[in-house]
Amino acid sequence: MRAVDIIMKKRDGAELSREELAFIVTGYVSGDIPEYQVSSWLMAVFFRGMSFRETADLTELMLRSGSVMDLSGIAGPFVDKHSTGGVGDKVSLVLAPIAAACGIRVPMMSGRALGHTGGTLDKLESIPGYTTRLDEKRFREYLERDGFAMTGQTDAIVPADKKLYSLRDVTATVESVPLITASILSKKVAEGAEALVFDVKSGPGAFMKTVADAERLANSLVKTGQAMGKRIVGVITDMTEPLGDKVGNFLEVEESIDCLKGKGPADMMEVTLRLSAWMLVAGGKARDVAEAESMCREAVDSGRAYELFERNVRSQGGDADRMLSLCGSYRSGFSRELKAPSAGWIESIDAYKIGLAGVYLGVGRNKTTDPVAPDVGFVFSRKKGAKVAAGDTIATVYGRDAASLDAAWPLVSGSLSIGAAAPATSPLVIKEITAL
Repeated sequence: MRAVDIIMKKRDGAELSREELAFIVTGYVSGDIPEYQVSSWLMAVFFRGMSFRETADLTELMLRSGSVMDLSGIAGPFVDKHSTGGVGDKVSLVLAPIAAACGIRVPMMSGRALGHTGGTLDKLESIPGYTTRLDEKRFREYLERDGFAMTGQTDAIVPADKKLYSLRDVTATVESVPLITASILSKKVAEGAEALVFDVKSGPGAFMKTVADAERLANSLVKTGQAMGKRIVGVITDMTEPLGDKVGNFLEVEESIDCLKGKGPADMMEVTLRLSAWMLVAGGKARDVAEAESMCREAVDSGRAYELFERNVRSQGGDADRMLSLCGSYRSGFSRELKAPSAGWIESIDAYKIGLAGVYLGVGRNKTTDPVAPDVGFVFSRKKGAKVAAGDTIATVYGRDAASLDAAWPLVSGSLSIGAAAPATSPLVIKEITAL
């Protein structure tokens, strides 16, 4: 085979065989095929797309480029959830212990903040002592004992994805639905999940800005996962506004604790309970979503979910007592209030602008090597639909220093829209696509 022939074939819109895809993937990982040819192939995929069979083959080849978690000997079912990224999205921190309390094993491999979206690993690591660098032995141990474990991607897991993603990032091919699908699924299958629930975000604060784009990705994830023999659910949820009342690293841990103690914001709990419920259905622990949601609520009300969360914190090296003592006080000394410029109703708070502002504050990062701060972010006292008077505080904003607040402020102030009438409400859960 020659790489140029494969590039030409995809350029002309033809379907590639598994052998041709293997030639590209293995050749790139080994260094036998140069970046300029793989870049051309990526651009051909971007414009011509892939069939579900091609995407499933690519996912499997990327998966097999490295090691796969061996969860044999641990009683399942193994179900994980993945979010395509949002602002204030701390759902994983709440969902994992809820699902575990209902009998699901949750092997969760998460990522870090990049651009305007937050990262689960950064949030967890804001807990004093908590480590997300787990070898397979400890990952198995915590998964079996606590019902869930939280780790990051190691160098041995899906190395093809790391190389391809880095190249996609600099060749304007990140948004390709088949390539996104293969990237997400290869990592999730590598962690040992038998069933997967995908939270595909749609709106200004999401990578998929429209419901149509989100639906294309959700369908791709569901059908490709199904072709790989997995039970898959794709849930499209709204990311027009930040999820919950707190955005930050430790601030979101704080709100997650509130959620697990039954005191979380309504929007956070609505999305979390729906996704958790689908995990129970996908794992065979409930007949339908209504029964599953009732089980999830009981796991919170009984205290079992919070107990598992605290147990996991201790297992992964965190100081749970210190974590609890920091709640309500772990804030940067540099803060500023966002106030309503006029009387009226809050029409919207733009999640994308809040997420971008968070990068300046120290919540997120532009490059993977940028540091993040645990004690910065946003605490909203009012959200969409609230009636306000001029001068009312909408949010308290915390930055790593005065300069970071100054840099973020045009985005912060520009995120708020005040109208003369109460805005219409819209559902947070937009559409659900299943292959169970």
